[in-house]
Amino acid sequence: MFSLILAFALLLPPVVTLAQGAQVAFGNTQADRNLPVEVTSDSLSVNQADNTATFTGNVVIGQGAMRLAAPEVLVVYLPDKSGIESLKATGGVTLVSGEDAAEAERADYDITTGMIELRGNVLLVQGTNAITGETVFVDTAAGTAQVSGRVKTILQPGSNE
Repeated sequence: MFSLILAFALLLPPVVTLAQGAQVAFGNTQADRNLPVEVTSDSLSVNQADNTATFTGNVVIGQGAMRLAAPEVLVVYLPDKSGIESLKATGGVTLVSGEDAAEAERADYDITTGMIELRGNVLLVQGTNAITGETVFVDTAAGTAQVSGRVKTILQPGSNE
């Protein structure tokens, strides 16, 4: 799929790579949002009054093959406390799925829908190709991403060797 998008993009005038939005694949496989979420950090603060927990210091979150790292992550639990509703990562976020990686200032992951919103100077890297924008929405169920906000793409032509 990515190769098809790459080939199509190379045929278009350069101004298209600076468009306001772009749809790309993200990750090798579709993520299973029913898998357990593993969180490690230097410290944890729990607030039972509002069903939240704040992990700080070298936070790494894993769910299947997907990894998210950030200095601070707020975990919001479901109202019935049966699981996690969402994760809010701040302070500079790195998201890795398969061979694809993204960096942003912050990320919000809705566990229920499987949608991740990366915001603030987003850099999406897929092999030797890179896409930047202000916002990236990653659909973990579909394995796709939507980039918006003054999108700039750098596409490396394939080698014939």
